[in-house]
Formats: sequence, C-alpha cells, structure tokens
Amino acid sequence: MNGFRMTQIGNSTNHISIMNNCHTSFGTINSQERRIDEFIEIIRRVCKCNELKLHEPFFSGNEVKYLESCISSNFVSSVGKFVNKFEKMLADLTGSKNVIATVNGTSALHLSLLCIGIKPEDEVLLPSLTFVGSANAIRYCNAIPHFCDISENDLNIDTSKVRDYLKLIVEKHHSYSINKFTKHRISAIMPVHLYGQPVNMDEMLSIASEYNLTIVEDAAESLGSYFKNKHTGTFGKIGCISFNGNKIITTGGGGAILTNDSKLARMARHLSTTAKISHPWELSHDEIGYNYRMPNINAALGCAQLEMLSELRKNKRLLHSKYKKEFDDVPWVKLIAEDKNANCNYWLNTIVLQVNKTSFTKKLIQGCHEKQIFIRPSWKPLHLLPMFKSCPSSDMSTLTKLQDRIINLPSSAYL
Repeated sequence: MNGFRMTQIGNSTNHISIMNNCHTSFGTINSQERRIDEFIEIIRRVCKCNELKLHEPFFSGNEVKYLESCISSNFVSSVGKFVNKFEKMLADLTGSKNVIATVNGTSALHLSLLCIGIKPEDEVLLPSLTFVGSANAIRYCNAIPHFCDISENDLNIDTSKVRDYLKLIVEKHHSYSINKFTKHRISAIMPVHLYGQPVNMDEMLSIASEYNLTIVEDAAESLGSYFKNKHTGTFGKIGCISFNGNKIITTGGGGAILTNDSKLARMARHLSTTAKISHPWELSHDEIGYNYRMPNINAALGCAQLEMLSELRKNKRLLHSKYKKEFDDVPWVKLIAEDKNANCNYWLNTIVLQVNKTSFTKKLIQGCHEKQIFIRPSWKPLHLLPMFKSCPSSDMSTLTKLQDRIINLPSSAYL
C-alpha cells in the first residue's frame, strides 16, 4: 500500500503516518513524542480511570459472605467444604473429569510433571516466552527445559517451527524420542496459552503423537479460553491453571490441576497432601509428598469469583474490542487477537510495536508510567536468563525480533 494514512484523534488530525516508511518516521524525538502522546490519549479514551494498573482483581459478588462463612467454620486451611465446591465448579466449567486445587500454578505444574513420570535429565519442550514458573517447575524435577521459538501471530509456541525443529534433532525409538545431540529423552511438551490466547491444539496433539511426547498444558492464564469450543487445559494428559491475584479470577494465591485420567488425579491429590495415608487418627505418610493443597479460605474466595466469571469474561472481551477499534487505525501498533478457532478470555491485552527501536519502547513505557498508566513489557525470554542459558533451545529468530516490542496493556475487568 502506497501513500498516506490519516490517524484521527477526537475530531482533529494529530499526525500523518507514512505506511511504507513507518520505521524511519520514528527517527526524530518530536515524532516519538507525538506517538507517545497519541498512545496515551487512546488508552485514556478506552479506560476511564486516572490510575491504570496492569490487572487488578474485581470483587463484587459473594466474596465477603463466603469468607465469613469459612472463618466461622474454623476450617480455613487445607480441609473444608469450599475446596470441594471450588473443584466441582471448575470441573463443570472446564469439562475436566478431575480437578485438584493447589496453592499456586507453579506447584500445579510441578506435581503434574511428577505424576506423568518426568525423570531427572529428561527434556521438556516449552516456549521461551512465558512466566519463569513454567521452566522452574521443570527444574524442580531435575529435568531440563528445552526452549522453543514463538509465532508472530499470537506469541504462542510456533507449532510449525517445532515440527521442523524436531525433525532435525530427534532420534525416534519405539515409544520415546531422544535428542540425538544431548542424548537425553525428550519426554514432554508444555504449550503455554500466553496471555489467555489458545495454542493451536490440533497441531500440538499431532506433534505429541508423532514424537511420543506427553502434553502438560500450561493454562495458567487462560481460564475461560477455548479452542474449537473445548476449554484450554483439557487437551493434553494434564493441564494447570493459576488463580494468582492478577488472573481473570483469583483465590489470592492458588492453582489447579485438570486431568481426565483418574489414576493421575489420585496421585496428584495424594502428593499434594504430603502423601498422608488416610486414617481416623494415625499420622503416617508413604512417600515424599508436598504441602501443595489449596487452603479452604482461598477456595471460598475462588467460589465467589467463579460465580462472576461469565461477567468478568464478557467485560474483558468488550475491553479488547474497544482497544481494537482504537488501534486499528494506528499503523505502528499491532493488537494481538484471537485466531478463528479460538475464543479468548483476553486476560491481558497485548500489542506488538511495529517499530524495531528498543529506545522507543522504553520511552513509551516511561511516558505511560509518568501518566499513571502502568503498561508492562513482556518477560525477558527464559533462554536468556542466567540459570537457563546452558539449556537446549531452537532457533529464536522470531522472539529475538519481537522481544523488545511486546507490551501488555491495562486489562482489568472493571475497565
């Protein structure tokens, strides 16, 4: 496309963008400042609040009522009616046969990896762009994170590149795959539904089947997101959700394991309660366990939040549509949107700047923070962190190109 695009701010024309020379137009300080002002004005139009945090919890239901009930019962720890109720509500929502509530999403991932039989020195594939807890959980098992590149379309693991990469590095055996360069077993793959955007799970299931990989879905951020009308976290052998204070619903701190495998569910439940043998009074344990069970008081909060999920999700999708309407006419901003087969909770609205200038990204974030708009850059890619630099990784050309251009926008449901 040649020529000019006029970007309207209110009833006046604030700037003229040359589409074919978008990158070079950022060369002057004045042009950068104009675009920062434009960006701030757009955020203010979409979000009618003075101070805009990245994501805050929203309490307007039965939270106080259920917390008071929990406290009055004296069952505030890992035993109580709200834990069972919360798990049942999650099972009904996601369609998972078994749900085990845990203290956080990372503990859910750790238990899941243990339950599927991840061994020391096994390699687990995962995207390099994710929260550090995903890779930490693998290291808790003395296994090895094996990092993969992302897709430019949705920022999730690039399934096409993963398939091509595995053709080069895998030595197939009858029931397992070996990394022919490290000689370690590649035993699992951990797709992460980043910022609530569903991974193409058809492709992921195909890859897992071809290379005998167990899928552990990191659905920490995607409660209420669906791929082809099926809830994220329910495609693989086992999946995990987070209920941290910044998620679409919160239990204060908390997570959950989803699985249709009853044997895995029993194992996860047993290990999450310090492997305690059930008995009316004796206190005994039959293996190394973990104190990972969600407390009843957290589950009480979660039950009230789950009752509001439909409304919260509706609000977040409406917020995304408002962002989309505003940013559609801004050529230097790409708003990440759901694929045709996906139905996203839009936990975080995310943009990719169409400008390859790290200095501009920093100025944009600083300018927004000075105006009490607390946008956030994405995480530093995990393969660049000191504790993971020696781990295997694929070509990272896409992530390298995008890593300094990804920004999360204010996304609280009440906005």
